[in-house]
Amino acid sequence: MSNPTSTPPTVPTALGIDVCKVRLDLAYADDGPVPAPLGYDDAGLRALLAMLKARPASLVVVESTGGIERRLVDCLLDAGVSVALVEPGRVRHFAKADAQLAKTDQIDARVLASFGQRMAPRLLERRSQSRDELDALVTCRRQLLLVRTEQSNRRRNVTSKPALKAIDAVLATVEKQVAALDKQIRKLIESDDDLGDDDRILRSVPGVGPGLSAVIIASFAELGTVPHAKASALLGVAPFDDSSSDRQRRKHVRGGRLDVRNVFYMAAYACTKFNPVIRAFFERLTANRKPFKVAITACMRKLVGYLNVMLQQRLTWDQLAVAKAAATSATEA
Repeated sequence: MSNPTSTPPTVPTALGIDVCKVRLDLAYADDGPVPAPLGYDDAGLRALLAMLKARPASLVVVESTGGIERRLVDCLLDAGVSVALVEPGRVRHFAKADAQLAKTDQIDARVLASFGQRMAPRLLERRSQSRDELDALVTCRRQLLLVRTEQSNRRRNVTSKPALKAIDAVLATVEKQVAALDKQIRKLIESDDDLGDDDRILRSVPGVGPGLSAVIIASFAELGTVPHAKASALLGVAPFDDSSSDRQRRKHVRGGRLDVRNVFYMAAYACTKFNPVIRAFFERLTANRKPFKVAITACMRKLVGYLNVMLQQRLTWDQLAVAKAAATSATEA
């Protein structure tokens, strides 16, 4: 017979952590006591792991904050804790839908916990050190390219000789650093067997160069592990319905990873010139009077589909063509 005065066992619930440079604010999704804030340092991380042992969480939800959260996420993953890294926009929309309009660090932590409990976000997987390093290099290269574009645009409207000299010095430095990063990225990919094998498969596609390959390996790790529709949605090229009652509108794309999609756009354009399959597809669409952006987006969707299958089945472009031909022959027979 059970003791009516005994404390019932607690069921693990989601824990939300709002991260800033010096502090961690925490909140569980249940109605239990709110943990005290912790410092974002070695002592604070040790205290967090001790707290999770005493009061386990089914899931720890952390908001993506431009890299500040990386140390916390790595610490939790190393300790075997289930972690979800969520986009700030999704969490903000969730808070508004839940009529949570106030915003403080403690409230943000509570919203993150509630989001994790009710929305079941995708769990992170521990990435290799090489992949993390590649992600940092690719991100740095992308930021330098933005600086180069800004300075190049500014140079067109400058007439002052001292200002032109300063801009040219910045551009020369940026070009030098980008070239150095390109060498480091290549060296890192070629020195790792897993990264190198992915790179070999991706670059076997006519029109896919080292830039897109590095971005996919670093920032689109889901490619090859998810269905085609999911891959297209993650990239932001999946068409979504926009109709209601008698109103019928064209499908349109939205969301996705802008930085990855920008590189995919240029690669898809190159494929319309140098990839016979994508080129024929593009020409068929334009012959049917599809607008250029509609056609190029469809090419991006087709390209990501091919790359997804190739990484899933570990096939190069030529091997994929042979497999497709064999499957067609078998069907016709």
